[in-house]
Amino acid sequence: MFSPLLRNEKTNYRYYTSAQLLALNFVTVLSTLDIPLEKIAKLRAERSPDQLLELLQTLENNMDMELRNLRLRYSIVHARRDLITMGMKVNDSAVSVVDLEEKAMILWPSNEYKPGNTFLEPLSKLINVAPGLRINLDFPVGGYHENFTSFAKAPNLPDNFISIDPEGTHKVKAGKYLVGYARGYYAEFGDLPERMERYAEENALTLVGPVYTMYLFEEISTQDPSQYLARCSVAVKKRKNTEM
Repeated sequence: MFSPLLRNEKTNYRYYTSAQLLALNFVTVLSTLDIPLEKIAKLRAERSPDQLLELLQTLENNMDMELRNLRLRYSIVHARRDLITMGMKVNDSAVSVVDLEEKAMILWPSNEYKPGNTFLEPLSKLINVAPGLRINLDFPVGGYHENFTSFAKAPNLPDNFISIDPEGTHKVKAGKYLVGYARGYYAEFGDLPERMERYAEENALTLVGPVYTMYLFEEISTQDPSQYLARCSVAVKKRKNTEM
């Protein structure tokens, strides 16, 4: 179909007719768009602007969907890679003040606990209705306490769950945060609240706002539940007449 009209035996240059070049361009463009050869052959035999417009609109719609899926998968990968990278660098026995960047989250509905409940009961209930709440469970999930008092009282019973999601409307503000770590299965925090509170007192810090718990290591990244690694953070302010 695209054999050259002439071939220079010395230079091996190929010479085509204008009709051949037009036909070649037609096939090349549609092939680049991953249109099947049989469809190309059918269009080549008989095509019109209306036919091609309909085809291109279908392709564009499909590509929009592919791009949305790719962006979603990228966001999930990025969120989980950040947490794992952080977990590999931290000293999990340390409590310190660090600068955290703004992070978008989804704040789940408030948890309700009955006597004897663990975090699993409200979590299981919310997982069942997550799609209706526009919550994507592929993103990392953590805990949210309205303030440090609530966290210190029951660190294993968050007031809400949260998930890292770039489309979330709840913003964790950038700033200085008191950060501590707890290693072990979900809800195993040991003496972390006491260590964080003691550090704040010794360094004249006021704990401000909610406490966020995110798992740097969990079942996605490690097979051993005893090696799960939680990071708890709360914004801080230096008390008056002291320097940060």
